[in-house]
Amino acid sequence: MTHAAKLILENVSMVFDTNGQNFTALEPVTFDVPKNKFISLIGPSGCGKSTIFNIVAGLQAPTTGRVLIDGRDSTGMIGQVGYMLQKDLLLPWRTVLDNICLGMEIRGIPMAEARQRAAPLMQRYGLGGFEKSYPSSLSGGMKQRAALLRTLLIDNDVVLLDEPFGALDAQTKAHMQEWLLELFTDFGRTVVFVTHDVEEAVFLSDDIYVMASRPGRIIEKLPIDLPRPRERAVTSTPRFVAMKKYCLDLLHIAAKDIEAEAA
Repeated sequence: MTHAAKLILENVSMVFDTNGQNFTALEPVTFDVPKNKFISLIGPSGCGKSTIFNIVAGLQAPTTGRVLIDGRDSTGMIGQVGYMLQKDLLLPWRTVLDNICLGMEIRGIPMAEARQRAAPLMQRYGLGGFEKSYPSSLSGGMKQRAALLRTLLIDNDVVLLDEPFGALDAQTKAHMQEWLLELFTDFGRTVVFVTHDVEEAVFLSDDIYVMASRPGRIIEKLPIDLPRPRERAVTSTPRFVAMKKYCLDLLHIAAKDIEAEAA
């Protein structure tokens, strides 16, 4: 089940024309996500994380630069990546199984074949017994499991996850993070993850890109040199605590710079 692609952003920027004035939402950004790696983008609201996602997903054309997936110019092309938002967006009139099959169905896979592929994965990844249930009967965490399986089964090698656990309580979020690491190992995709939770970013990632706003930009790349497979116990180690503090300090400095500019 291993799929992966190398994702490259080359000098990608976004400038909007607002009432005749140029507004720079994103300064030129360059980064490289190796195959089968998990990176996170962290930063304050307005730093350009969503803009990056929309550009990678082909929903927005950048002002400058290009997006490469496995060496192919994919700038402005939709359907090249899997994209999951914080909201699960499950269709309430479809069963959980048929919701998970939706992406495969859109790609032209016969429904019987899609169900045959999805059903064992539901059993394996904590949704067994809910195949014929409807989303209203699921907890928040289970809805996110279904939404993520739907995203992965579209079979795009690059997957964008935009704060998928942001609305969950702390205990459910911790379980979902561990579950996501299991999926990441099993499916072998290239993942770009957005979160406001620094501890979550350190726990999940191979690399973290710290961003600042006004204008949106990357201020530092932080490699996370923690071994995989990764267990929850790692969060109490001195190395983990130090990396978390370093990220928080960077974000604090960036926020102070913004306050100084505003003053």
